[in-house]
Amino acid sequence: MGKDYYIFTNGQIKRRENTIHFTDGDDLSRDIPIEIIERLHLFGEISLNTKFFNFISKYGVIVNFYNYYGFYSGSYYPRKKNVSGYLITRQADFYNNKEKRLYIAKCFIDSAAHHILRNLRRYKPRTEKIMDKIENERINILTANSIDELMGAEGRMRNAYYSAYNYILKNGFTFEKREKRPPTDPLNALISFGNSMMYTTVLGEIYKTQLDPTISFLHEPSTKRFSLCLDISEIFKPLIVDPLIFYLINNKMLKLDDFDTHESICFLNEKGRKKFIKEYEIKLSTTIKHRSLKRKVSYRNFIKLECYKLIKYFIDDELYKPLKAWW
Repeated sequence: MGKDYYIFTNGQIKRRENTIHFTDGDDLSRDIPIEIIERLHLFGEISLNTKFFNFISKYGVIVNFYNYYGFYSGSYYPRKKNVSGYLITRQADFYNNKEKRLYIAKCFIDSAAHHILRNLRRYKPRTEKIMDKIENERINILTANSIDELMGAEGRMRNAYYSAYNYILKNGFTFEKREKRPPTDPLNALISFGNSMMYTTVLGEIYKTQLDPTISFLHEPSTKRFSLCLDISEIFKPLIVDPLIFYLINNKMLKLDDFDTHESICFLNEKGRKKFIKEYEIKLSTTIKHRSLKRKVSYRNFIKLECYKLIKYFIDDELYKPLKAWW
């Protein structure tokens, strides 16, 4: 299995013989063995050329780009080799079927609710009232008759969940309201950064399958985005990203000086990004004994397994049941 490779420094990447080479134009110069890379994450200002892209396409390497503030801005997604016209038409059929689309969308949000409640239980009794609100919204999620109704219940659930952050977090981090575009305080910046990392992780796992990342069920398919990544991320953000945020802040591994503000936009600085990504990669590689497979499975592989469960549902092999952590 290949690895994620992160570059924070400005410079140039190019093909050199049968590998890729990075230089910052000064002292830093190194080869990056193409065989070990699955995804490149570029945070600096990097010069690239078509020779480089043609080379990495042979190996199926995805390149994710992040802007000055460290927020995800786009991906280079090589032509997929693992494709199935039959599966894509089935995936589209399920989107066009109102009942099946709503069922899948509910599965994503019900799984998210399960993991949100799982997080809040660790901080009882401070979070009990908020848990009651989320349990009530969970009923609304399961009884929703449309995607709009479902999204409304999901939004109220998230707002209740975010209000619990002030009962969970320590060391000067407080939460007022969710601000995405742009985040104006450290906590919102951290949530946005973590969600961006989850989005690119899910994209990398979808790429290994025959799923089309643009045909989604909860989020409306649109141009210029892989909306199925947003759908599947709903399951894994409260399972992976949120507990990591709590851990990093409450153990003083991330501090307020790991954030900068520029033109009223708050963002993780390079030091902060490196701290988060280090722990994020550790979390993704952590393994759990799978109840059905009877073997250890990493958090990253749970994402891939979720993709395969959707595929089985699309081909009428098995009813889709989302992951609900039992550990």
